[in-house]
Amino acid sequence: MFEISFPAAEWTFTAVWLLVRIVIWLKQKSIDWKREAVLALMYINLAVIIRFVFFPRDLAGGRVQPLVFEAASAFPPRVNLVPLIRLFRYGSVRDIVWNVAGNTAMFVPSGIVLPVVYRRLDSFRKTVAAGALLSLSIEILQLPFLSRASDIDDLILNTLGTAVGYGIYAAFRCLKRQKREHSV
Repeated sequence: MFEISFPAAEWTFTAVWLLVRIVIWLKQKSIDWKREAVLALMYINLAVIIRFVFFPRDLAGGRVQPLVFEAASAFPPRVNLVPLIRLFRYGSVRDIVWNVAGNTAMFVPSGIVLPVVYRRLDSFRKTVAAGALLSLSIEILQLPFLSRASDIDDLILNTLGTAVGYGIYAAFRCLKRQKREHSV
């Protein structure tokens, strides 16, 4: 059995992020601080997603649980490919609402941050596709871990959250454009 604590995972993620950024700075021979500030939004977005997806809080003890890999229990992986079949199989309406709202809300920042950070994601379709790919990557990464399960419902809700986030981004962009036009 192999355990990864939340602090160890976040430190590793931060170290890899910084290493990649340093390599890019060295390659470009300069640092664009404005760009780095925008990229910091993506870092924060991913760090929060890592926390809530891979390190759930133990409801009984209130502690953040470690990520556990145990080869004997990891295979076959826990996967649900049938939409909506598990979505309503929670102990209470509160748990259902918490699951739906949490999986959706967790990706709203992605829908806002992705088109800000990556100019090529300049449309609803491209941004939502990127959010879906991010969510799919997370679902795949969860496969070998004992306490995690990959679920099509999570993919659908995360993608919906990205779409809502892009809607918020597009609304602000439209308001900004209208304000600029009225001030001219």
